[in-house]
Amino acid sequence: MKTLRDLLTEIDYTLIQGSLDVPAADVVYDSRKDCKDKVFVCICGTTRDSHEFIPQVAEKGASAVIVERDVEIPEGLTAIRVNSARRALAELSAAYFDHPTRKMTTIGYTGTKGKTTSTYMLKEILEKAGKKVGLIGTNGAVIDGTFHATKNTTPESYELQNYFAQMVQAGCEYMIMEVSSQGLMMDRVAGIHFDLGIFTNLSPDHIGPNEHKTFEEYRYWKGQLFTRCETGIVNADDPNCEALLEGHTCRVLTYGCKDNDDYRAENIRHLKEGAFMGAAFDLAGKADFPVQVGIPGLFSVYNALSAIVPALTLGIDPETICEALKHIRVNGRMELVYASEDFSVIVDYAHNGVSTRSLLTTLRDYQPKRLVVVFGCGGNRDPHRRYEMGEAAGEMADLSVVTADNSRNEAVENIMADIHIGLDPTGGKSVDIPDRREAIRYAIAGAQPGDVIAIIGKGHEDYQEIAGVRTHFSDKEEAEKVLKEMGRI
Repeated sequence: MKTLRDLLTEIDYTLIQGSLDVPAADVVYDSRKDCKDKVFVCICGTTRDSHEFIPQVAEKGASAVIVERDVEIPEGLTAIRVNSARRALAELSAAYFDHPTRKMTTIGYTGTKGKTTSTYMLKEILEKAGKKVGLIGTNGAVIDGTFHATKNTTPESYELQNYFAQMVQAGCEYMIMEVSSQGLMMDRVAGIHFDLGIFTNLSPDHIGPNEHKTFEEYRYWKGQLFTRCETGIVNADDPNCEALLEGHTCRVLTYGCKDNDDYRAENIRHLKEGAFMGAAFDLAGKADFPVQVGIPGLFSVYNALSAIVPALTLGIDPETICEALKHIRVNGRMELVYASEDFSVIVDYAHNGVSTRSLLTTLRDYQPKRLVVVFGCGGNRDPHRRYEMGEAAGEMADLSVVTADNSRNEAVENIMADIHIGLDPTGGKSVDIPDRREAIRYAIAGAQPGDVIAIIGKGHEDYQEIAGVRTHFSDKEEAEKVLKEMGRI
């Protein structure tokens, strides 16, 4: 069994009381868990300060506590003081799990949009090259093909290090993760030095009382990834790129669509040929080869670049990269469920006005005869999102099928009525079908030649929450059921 001394080798600390040679059977930060012979880290959260629970964890047999302020320590309990308990939690966890990230090539993605799709693109490329890969992000953790659900885009540091250790045990050579601004600010990724850091794009998000106070603060924390990596790979076309890189300590490679980008996409075009619907471009600059991406839209070109450049940097050959991207599918992110000469069906996570308008604008570029969108909105959330999604759908789609999403504790009919506040003034055609399963069936069974049908709002989610109860529900699965009944798949 490790001792506390074993876990403190890379931490600045002061021994307040006790011995460093007490057992360290594990590291915990939740006082409700088993604490016997474990090191308890006192985290100051937004609602509770776990320094309050020191007497309880002492009674439960904790071997030591990590504190960041003066507090009464029960007799016989070892106490260590640090400047930041969150940073200490990350460093202690890394040491407890034997620093697993040092045994893999580590790749971190940051940005407002595109992180999930880009990470899965790179994962697909590396796996196509025969590599074992672990991934952590919005959709959960994937360790050598096994899925684990996660609560946050960037989980707490202990959970992260636990996943990393599982990756090493599974033989993963590469670790890819989405690195959120909150993950950087709250030291969840402290102690990880990334081999590659990738920046996708930046726009206002996560700004509020419990997140970032200003856009500038949000941008600052995103930029901190580039003080913690060897090579930064950045979207130089984004207007925030230069400010985000301020103070960076890494080598920088750029990508985009402009002439001075190190890697750039030229001759971009939309492709819809039979069962293929996506984008194509010619890569130029430091590498030169044609690329097809099996996800529609200009943003898929940028996402592809953010996977191509890291792959090339890691020594993956162009043929493998192109083969992976041509057949790429990302669960719930502009996911092409079905495509033919007759019609296409797409599932996407777009769940606000901006993302809905962006998605529908992208699909318009493929010149469908009709653009049909199936959507609802979540209950117990800001009603303005409903107005904005309704307005975007009314203006951009030929037919809106308004239905339920996760209504939670609100009546579906009330949520749909709010959607119509934004939709109806546009004059857009719509139909109301409260049952989401039936709404999907209606849209697909009634497909006309040339239709593109977008089922949006839930994306990768595999549940529906109604009246506080969650039941299994997948937009993709429901669409496939109808397509099978129609003899399409």
